Amino acid sequence: MKKKYTVEADEVPAEVEITSETKEYVPQYLVNRPKIDKATQAFLNKVREQMIDEINLSTEEFVNESELEAVKKKFKNKAEEIINEEIPDLDKESKKIVVGNLLHEMLGLGDIEILLRDNNLEEIVINSSEEPVWAYHKKYGWLKTDLQVEDEDKIQNYASIIGRRVGKQISNLHPLLDAHLPSGDRTNATISPISTKGNTITIRKFAREPWTITDFIENDTINSEVAALLWLAIQYEMNIIVSGGTGSGKTSLLNVLTPFIPPNHRIISIEDTREIRLPEFLHWVPLTTREPNPEGEGGVSMLDLLVNSLRMRPDRMIVGEIRRKEEARVLFEAMHTGHSVYSTLHADTAEQTIRRLVNPPINVPKTLVEAVDLNVVMYRDRRENIRRVMELSEVVTDFIGEEADVEPNILYKWRSNQDEIVKNQDSRKLFDKLNLHAGLTKEELKESIENRKKILNWMVKNEINTVDKVGKVIAEFYEDNKRVSHLVKDDANPEEILNLG
Repeated sequence: MKKKYTVEADEVPAEVEITSETKEYVPQYLVNRPKIDKATQAFLNKVREQMIDEINLSTEEFVNESELEAVKKKFKNKAEEIINEEIPDLDKESKKIVVGNLLHEMLGLGDIEILLRDNNLEEIVINSSEEPVWAYHKKYGWLKTDLQVEDEDKIQNYASIIGRRVGKQISNLHPLLDAHLPSGDRTNATISPISTKGNTITIRKFAREPWTITDFIENDTINSEVAALLWLAIQYEMNIIVSGGTGSGKTSLLNVLTPFIPPNHRIISIEDTREIRLPEFLHWVPLTTREPNPEGEGGVSMLDLLVNSLRMRPDRMIVGEIRRKEEARVLFEAMHTGHSVYSTLHADTAEQTIRRLVNPPINVPKTLVEAVDLNVVMYRDRRENIRRVMELSEVVTDFIGEEADVEPNILYKWRSNQDEIVKNQDSRKLFDKLNLHAGLTKEELKESIENRKKILNWMVKNEINTVDKVGKVIAEFYEDNKRVSHLVKDDANPEEILNLG
């Protein structure tokens, strides 16, 4: 296996090569970047010291993401000014590389900045200065890079830089750091002796180009029939919980489903970190939690935001993850008072999803759990490095004597031996509820699902794969579904007809 592509970080280009043609037991991620000779490095050290003396930064400039861009520009201009004075004959490309390296060293994480700019990576891990940096690639899984942090102090310094950006600190007194960066990336750091091999940093990268439903159909994470059913359910305000294990793609699936929400509905999203991204034209208010300051003040919890959001007249509520009893109670009460709710939950199967909801610590009464209309279970096959919709089920109530119980009725199931999502059971609840909401017969509902399936396949065929473009096709469908259906039937050009440029 050998794969090459180019990544650029602050105008410093690097060629990435992923190869299994080495003596390592895992594929390697090799970074070929412009080398800086010893003389130039000595000069850079001199420039760095001069810039530290001449540029003073306020805390606000360093912490605020938008201010940080202005700071980078300030540093860049000053560095260019010094270089022009000291080495006026340096060519333009070399100057860019020298300045970019300065920015990485002074404001960033050194060579790790190249990995942060690689949109193919999901996770970047520093385990200690004794071993190379690791990276998790969307396609190839864990890779061992040829980058290595020179010493433990450098790793701790990088952790401190990350902490300062969000007003936190890591030290012997506070050896653990968990931070959501303004960019959306989530960072965890530990320092020795808590981590006995050495200091560690784990960065889970926020997707700059989010997945869309067409991506998920194209890579077989979901099929167009299940996607069409979920589209119909979301249009008519069914409540949906997406569950799955760690890294199975719960939030990603929730994100790709949100463009199915009609444009005339007010959406409130509540997350610990901004991961949800909706089409820009939707009526959407994103809210995020805030941790308390070192004095224990100023914290804003998920429960605080949930309670507050109910006073903001939402039509739809998107909640990052159900974790605690109090949050779940408010969420399920919102369902019962007519709000359409979408959330995620850590559970491996549809049956386990219900068990987790009705048992401690979440402990939601069974009479409230039946408000969930659909449960989508995501699965990650680590060996094949694929993610799949494993189950789509409805939550139904059964009576054993006079005792009511809730259980899943699995409508679709993934068959691993065929790598195919197939129909498993007929609906016992969903179509009756859709009939009540939409006023359509079962035959009309099936016809509507088939029509949406064709639209989704047409979008896949025409490579409509950005959040805004997918959202616009769906919005056009809500505006005039007959027109869009005819365009799809005639295999029309989306760029010309729907003005998607």
